[in-house]
Amino acid sequence: MGVTRGHEKDLELNGVGFRANLKGEELILSLGFSHEVKYKVPKGIVLKIEKQTKINITGPDKELVSKTASEIKSIKPVEPYKAKGIKEKNQYVYNRFSWFFI
Repeated sequence: MGVTRGHEKDLELNGVGFRANLKGEELILSLGFSHEVKYKVPKGIVLKIEKQTKINITGPDKELVSKTASEIKSIKPVEPYKAKGIKEKNQYVYNRFSWFFI
């Protein structure tokens, strides 16, 4: 399945000024830190940037695609109050106080 169709993960950047750019073999992330974060893309993985806030990760190896997505998400985990950070598409971030604001 991985060779014919490939595996895919979509990541979203949420936050003011959060951006992603692809320069050669490096993913450059602006995440509100005092510096830009550079991530070297592993061989066998193809990254596509859509609208500077959406990252599409594809490749034939499911484990490598998931590992790459996990490493990118760990750079800026989603905080539960304003949901700023890097998350997967359709990921729900649980806030233990969310019942209070319903």
